[in-house]
Amino acid sequence: MKMVTAVIRPEMFDAVRAALEADGIYGMTVSEVMGRGAQKGIALRFRGKTVPVELIPKVKIDMVVRDGDVERIVGIVRANGRTGRPGDGRIFVLPVESICRVRTDQEDPEEL
Repeated sequence: MKMVTAVIRPEMFDAVRAALEADGIYGMTVSEVMGRGAQKGIALRFRGKTVPVELIPKVKIDMVVRDGDVERIVGIVRANGRTGRPGDGRIFVLPVESICRVRTDQEDPEEL
């Protein structure tokens, strides 16, 4: 089992979610987060003045998936979350050691 975490632009979330659902991927946790990458934020013009914005709004999607589904899911997020501009986001893949269902105390990594 792997956890796929994608940090993407908020305006790309609907397209990414729709593409994942079209491919049968429904289980996800979505969070609104703030962050910055190598660009170290952006500068916006507000009422004639330049205002630095160090943390940019992003959407974080967490999914726990089977090992064999990782490449397909990463491909879907890449294809549907890309604008081609800096700040499109990152995708992280981490190992998952165990899964326990809170309601039933069931410990079964094959049951998602």
